[in-house]
Amino acid sequence: MYGNIDKISSLTNTSSATGVAKTESGDEFSKILQKSIDEINDTQVKGDRAMADLATGEVKDLHQAAIAINKAETSMKLMLEIRNKALSAYKEISKTQI
Repeated sequence: MYGNIDKISSLTNTSSATGVAKTESGDEFSKILQKSIDEINDTQVKGDRAMADLATGEVKDLHQAAIAINKAETSMKLMLEIRNKALSAYKEISKTQI
């Protein structure tokens, strides 16, 4: 997941003479975003499975289960913060008069 953040930041760092960010194709950003969301979903599923295993007593390694749960929580918090920043930026841009 964190590798995708580097890809997103590299996309925003490439710009033309007018300062508009460009990508090699128009769908590249959406592909990166979709891949990131899929990875977060996988992390959430693993965390949910680890919590279910804890509840049923089927945990073989408590340490690994705790790591999976913490990783799921952290990735969800990161995704929510990114969403909040994107919404805030959108609202700010929509207030701008042309």
